[in-house]
Amino acid sequence: MTKPQDIDATLLQDISTIEGSLAQRVYLAIKQAILNLDFPPGAILRKAPICDRLGVSRAPVSEAIARLAAEGLVDVVPQSGTRVSYFSMIEIREGAFLREALELAAVAKVARDLTDEQRKKLSRNMRLQELLIEDEDVPGFYQADEEFHALLMEFTGISKLPDVAQTVSLQVNRARMLLLPTPGRIAETISEHRVILDAIHAQNVPNAQEAMRLHLGQLMPRIEVLQQEKPELFNLSSQHTREVG
Repeated sequence: MTKPQDIDATLLQDISTIEGSLAQRVYLAIKQAILNLDFPPGAILRKAPICDRLGVSRAPVSEAIARLAAEGLVDVVPQSGTRVSYFSMIEIREGAFLREALELAAVAKVARDLTDEQRKKLSRNMRLQELLIEDEDVPGFYQADEEFHALLMEFTGISKLPDVAQTVSLQVNRARMLLLPTPGRIAETISEHRVILDAIHAQNVPNAQEAMRLHLGQLMPRIEVLQQEKPELFNLSSQHTREVG
């Protein structure tokens, strides 16, 4: 078995560019590094390099790690230290199921109640996705992809929905970062987005939901293939205890 590597703290974002309290900024910087896979599954999370990189004391780093452990993004293992959590197929399947339920409900409501301003924002996002593809900017496209889905949640007018959707999709979104570089997947993704958007613009609820169902349905089969190709990134045990130290 490959020996776990230490995280590369130099990959952390400069927290001066992040809004919020010191603890919040440290938490967001580490979380983003995990979601971007700059800190890969299984990597050892040592506090000292993080403190040095961010120019902070151990207290906000410890607080951030506790929050990330509660979210399932890191494991605090007794006598072994802290590591970035491995992918869990159980959690990914649960997240994908919940995400689909929320997205289908959201796209139906948006298609029914679409406003001119919402139409413009969705169209601008689609143009941004196209530009990012032309620039071969995969991380940028990922962010625009996330924004497309976040806009649909926001446009429902249900204030708690974006946060709920983000929470249930956390493990799914981390795994998706491994899939975007797959040859042809980005082009397929934007084509699927266009079909969804066309149905929303036409305010055709059944078509919008079916297009969204087909789009989201691409995810799990691809992650299952990924598990076979890169088993070292996945937790293969049925027991996956997380403790906050």
